[in-house]
Amino acid sequence: MEHVEYDLLYKVNSPADLKSLSIEQLPQYCSELRQYIIEECSKNPGHLASSLGTVELTVALHYVYDAPFDKLVWDVGHQAYAHKIITSRRDLFPTNRKMGGISGFPRMAESEYDAFGAGHSSTSISAAYGLAKAAELQGVDNHVVAIIGDGAMTGGLAFEGLNNAGEKKKGKLLVIFNDNEMAIDAATGALDSYLARMSTSRFYNRFKRGLWRILSHVPPVLRFCQKAGNAVKQGLLQNSNLFESLNFRYFGQLDGHDVKELVRMLSALKDIDEPKLLHVITTKGKGYTPAEDNQSVWHAPGRFNPETGERIPSPSAAARYQDVFGETLVELAREDDKIVGITPAMPSGCSMNIMMQQMPERCFDVGIAEGHAVTFSAGLAAGGMHPVCNIYSSFMQRAYDNVIHDVALQRLPVTFCIDRGGLVGEDGATHHGAFDMAYFACVPNMIVAAPMDERELRNMLYTAVNTPQPYSIRYPRGCGEGVEWRGLPFEKIPAGRGRKLRDGEDVALLTIGTVAHFAREAAERIEREGVATVAHYDLRFVKPLDDALLEEVGKKFKKIITIEDGILRGGVGEAVVKWMNDHGYAPQITTLGIDDTFVEHGTPQELYALCGYDADGVERAIRNILR
Repeated sequence: MEHVEYDLLYKVNSPADLKSLSIEQLPQYCSELRQYIIEECSKNPGHLASSLGTVELTVALHYVYDAPFDKLVWDVGHQAYAHKIITSRRDLFPTNRKMGGISGFPRMAESEYDAFGAGHSSTSISAAYGLAKAAELQGVDNHVVAIIGDGAMTGGLAFEGLNNAGEKKKGKLLVIFNDNEMAIDAATGALDSYLARMSTSRFYNRFKRGLWRILSHVPPVLRFCQKAGNAVKQGLLQNSNLFESLNFRYFGQLDGHDVKELVRMLSALKDIDEPKLLHVITTKGKGYTPAEDNQSVWHAPGRFNPETGERIPSPSAAARYQDVFGETLVELAREDDKIVGITPAMPSGCSMNIMMQQMPERCFDVGIAEGHAVTFSAGLAAGGMHPVCNIYSSFMQRAYDNVIHDVALQRLPVTFCIDRGGLVGEDGATHHGAFDMAYFACVPNMIVAAPMDERELRNMLYTAVNTPQPYSIRYPRGCGEGVEWRGLPFEKIPAGRGRKLRDGEDVALLTIGTVAHFAREAAERIEREGVATVAHYDLRFVKPLDDALLEEVGKKFKKIITIEDGILRGGVGEAVVKWMNDHGYAPQITTLGIDDTFVEHGTPQELYALCGYDADGVERAIRNILR
């Protein structure tokens, strides 16, 4: 990485300071800003490549618009690191994604410059239109800009927003389509092909570039084009496009890394009083060769050497849960030609890329469209296939209606693999998988399982694809426990069958999923000190619960602790309490999990401790209940 001196970076502490620079100084400031992001992310990991691709665009936006009076609404919030640094958070940027530090995503509670929170994708256009309409209703004459990119335009919500906002003939809403041909992985689908065709129209783009220059420098022509509208473009180009069909004035495509041209174009567009869309072409990872060469990996690369681009590996030697899923899926698909894989734009994030490489015809990346992924899976199941649909827990929330109406109601054999279940760490409240056990457990016909280690995940996936009804398996982000799992014979696990892991007389621990390891450690500590003997049961299933296991616990124990890496309201602990009450048992029960709150960002270990169900928290709960 070629270093530049920080001559301008520390002079810009706010958008007002940025405006004091000349337009000729902006390229130098962009270089310094990009270098600062690389250096900080090398030692404090975050979403690198996306923000590197939007440096010039962010600088141009804050140079032209007057935030926070003008509203900048970011989609896929990991594009917004440069925005955070410009808006008085440069000195806080080293705390990015750390407990007590700034969030890795725009967050209204953090800064007046964050006009709308963004953790999930495809929300910006709807939110921006709402902000624009609110300003209109209150007589506020400001501009609202939605910046959408990183595959988010493939989400259905983006088109719902365009469709609604296009109804309005007047207004200062601007949508900037940051087109980098990527989500986390390469963009797919008909929209991507359509955009590629637009970019190869040499006459179209040559004409448009000439028009941009005229618009920027000749106000009479700008006013003429405003009056003439789309008819001029259609007459000269003999071509409309998707966005113009939705009543958005289309301007594009512009080099998203030419900050001077971006400033000129944005300045001209401010005077067009109708919905408009600017299509900019950027490179994800721009300005850092390793990130440009391997954009998927450098979306969130972890720690790395900024000089060499060498990534610093995690110290764990255990397999990641997502890789256990990915490898097992391929193994099962080789044995059963009806198994197919579906993911909404997360093939490398969930390790379905392993199957995509070996069986591309049986694996489908549907874009950032979780609802479609679920209903597409339902259609595959209705047609005689057995789909395995992998969606992150927090993203599955967006497809809940589809799960209920299209899969569960029809009792279709779709296997849902819920990655990133529980507290995911530094991505924070928008990404924690806190709710999946609660929201799936209340759905009829749905089996809900959670493995405690890699081998259990492998066997649950085998069981699920051989079960003729909806089946969900949730597992956490990160590495497993290091237990042996590759190459072992598959074992079917009967639905609703838990197991006793440890015998004891004084307290019973009932766990679901990987929190079993916290419980085991706490039980061992208590017994080593001679305080009590602690029994430990792994429920395995959120639904159905194991009646025989709970009967044994209810008869034997007066003190019970349930532990789950999920929300307590509607969770496993409450289900156990209800079961005991319904069956005439009245033990003292302590439930450990996530309280009725949104958990902030931090390392998983910090957050488990904060929520009180790490090993120390379980030990405290045991001591308290024994008192």
